[in-house]
Amino acid sequence: MGFDLSDKHLARAGLDYHDLTCVTVHPDWERCQAALQGRRFFALSTRGARRHDSVDYREGDVLVFGPESRGLPAALLEQFEPDTRIRIPMRPTNRSVNLSNAVAVVVYEAWRQHGFAGAV
Repeated sequence: MGFDLSDKHLARAGLDYHDLTCVTVHPDWERCQAALQGRRFFALSTRGARRHDSVDYREGDVLVFGPESRGLPAALLEQFEPDTRIRIPMRPTNRSVNLSNAVAVVVYEAWRQHGFAGAV
């Protein structure tokens, strides 16, 4: 993952949200896919053919993000059909969006589509 889930800074950052999380670490990609079988998977990539806001998100959809420095490996990205490779629109002079911001943008779009369920 590139970071340790037991890191004290990570734990501190999640204090306000720990009751909303259920974290499972899978030993490898294949076992992750098996555990989430039956769900739709979307890969985020700067090379995605489809914009993130063109997806009709459903409960249970899986969003797969790669490392901020290099994105998802080509071999893994090729396992996704072209219409499930999605991207966030970018200006031509920008390379990418910070990983935490990219996650926020896509997750908030999915949440928006569901009427911000659970929000006050």
